[in-house]
Amino acid sequence: MPWTFPYLDETEELDEAARASAAGHFVRLPDGYTHYELGGPPEGEVVVLVHGFSVPYFIFDPTFDFLTRFGFRVLRYDLFGRGLSDRPKLRYDVDLFCKQLQDLLDKLGFDGSVNLVGLSMGGAIAVTFAARFPQRVRRLILIDPAGAKAVALPWSLRAASLPGVGELALGLFGSVTLLKGAASSLFGPAAVAEFQRRYRVQMKYKGFRRALLSTMRSGMLGDFSAAYRAVGQNGTPTLLFWGENDTAVPFVHSQIVRQAIPQVVFEPLSGCGHIPHYEKPQEVNARLLAFLQAES
Repeated sequence: MPWTFPYLDETEELDEAARASAAGHFVRLPDGYTHYELGGPPEGEVVVLVHGFSVPYFIFDPTFDFLTRFGFRVLRYDLFGRGLSDRPKLRYDVDLFCKQLQDLLDKLGFDGSVNLVGLSMGGAIAVTFAARFPQRVRRLILIDPAGAKAVALPWSLRAASLPGVGELALGLFGSVTLLKGAASSLFGPAAVAEFQRRYRVQMKYKGFRRALLSTMRSGMLGDFSAAYRAVGQNGTPTLLFWGENDTAVPFVHSQIVRQAIPQVVFEPLSGCGHIPHYEKPQEVNARLLAFLQAES
């Protein structure tokens, strides 16, 4: 078995006992267990929520609660390596994440088309899935998506591409860096403290940082412009939200997405950073509902 860097604060196994005591549901897929929540009436139109680089499915709390109240069948799940989903010893690239989504939909019996929502890196996953399986995506909703062009990473994250250096950096400084970065878009100390408390849960399970490093090294923060153009050519109805104050994926990237997907409905949001659905849920939810209820 290959050597694994000993992250001292990753002390627990994500095993059957951990899953038994957790909220939500688990399903075994070919590459490991996936943690998910499914809400709303069984007959409701299906909406699938795909989160971003490291914050698990709780990032969609406002969206999940809103859509289930309006009668949609809403599925949210943790990507492999995040939250309470398994951390398989695989390459964390777009093929793995698209396969996880495909396997999850198949396992849960969603064999028709779904409305697919992707946030940040989840946007790159969602747009790739829509490009590969256009018949499975009825509508596409992107929230500050990554992948229009390669994201400019700070030096601390660029160093993660170097063997050994990334492991050492995450081992020595990773907890503080991840917690600060995950909450950087929120306003108010109370919101940040609660956000960080929930984020910490996943950090104690072995394999979390290994998965993040593999994700960075496998091109998940790179250029997915070909997939965006494919969605534009397929004509998939697409809604695009973007916070004008986003520092993680700059607002200027929205121009690239709009050029690649001519049919996109663009919703810029002033006074918002990287997670506008969390920062201004009422405004985002109203526009999202109108898009989902419109005749396609």
